[in-house]
Amino acid sequence: MNMKVPVRVGTEHPLVVGVDGSEPSLRAVGWAADEAALRGMRLRLVYACLWDRYEGAALARDFGVPSARVLPQDVVEAAAERARDRQPGLEVSCEVVFEEPEYALVHEGRQAAALVVGSRGRSGLAELLLGSVSLTVAANAGCPVIVLRNNHRDRATPPDGGHVVLGVGEDANDSAAVRFAFDEARHRGAVLEAVRAWRCPTHETSGHVSPADDLAVPHEEHAEKVLAQALRNTPPDIELRRRTVEGHARRVLVDASRDADLLVVGARRHEGHFGLQLGRIAHAALHHSMCPVAVVPQQA
Repeated sequence: MNMKVPVRVGTEHPLVVGVDGSEPSLRAVGWAADEAALRGMRLRLVYACLWDRYEGAALARDFGVPSARVLPQDVVEAAAERARDRQPGLEVSCEVVFEEPEYALVHEGRQAAALVVGSRGRSGLAELLLGSVSLTVAANAGCPVIVLRNNHRDRATPPDGGHVVLGVGEDANDSAAVRFAFDEARHRGAVLEAVRAWRCPTHETSGHVSPADDLAVPHEEHAEKVLAQALRNTPPDIELRRRTVEGHARRVLVDASRDADLLVVGARRHEGHFGLQLGRIAHAALHHSMCPVAVVPQQA
């Protein structure tokens, strides 16, 4: 039996940003400031580390001192200043936590509307596609986690409102991801594009890709049925576009992210299960999306 995970919106919970002084985290602060202002939320900046000196170049340049002389409190205060410069009047708080970043941020997520993290921190490790802290937080937090890819636009919303893409899974009926996407589209004044991928096994073995094939019709009709069921409670004030696409969901969603401002995907959370809880589709989206990705947990 599926359990609903509430989508936390409003002013009672802050939007939390993980900062570490790196360029990706500083870009995340600016993006999150826009998002918090858009939603009327408080912004909370958290710097989690296991040392009492900052060892990075980005904020050290701002202070004009060697990085070893910058204290963690300096890092969060400078990030808070950036947020206030970006959105004057925004309520901003900050805290330093001497703990492993992934554990501290997952803990912060218990009282957050959402968590925002950059794709990589300042470790200097290429880590292939996504930083370990970002991946761990996205896979374990109990609230939505928005991961900002290095290629994301600087602002949360473009002047024209843009559009949000929602990946609709098999069990998306009244899911937290669907409700989160509705909320994001409404606050942004954006078009919501709901995408459901489908596959026909005979096409994959024969190389035949015509959607008019009789063998493909049931698969496409099922995708349309799943899409309609997931979106049956769409608020009337949201401009909605529905699309079914033949192909692997991972590829379909990455392609859809190219012109999007936010990609929303769900992730199953199994009670008592340890380790990464993402699923292949969310995992691929985090690694390859062309826009920020919101991973929204749903209890299994």
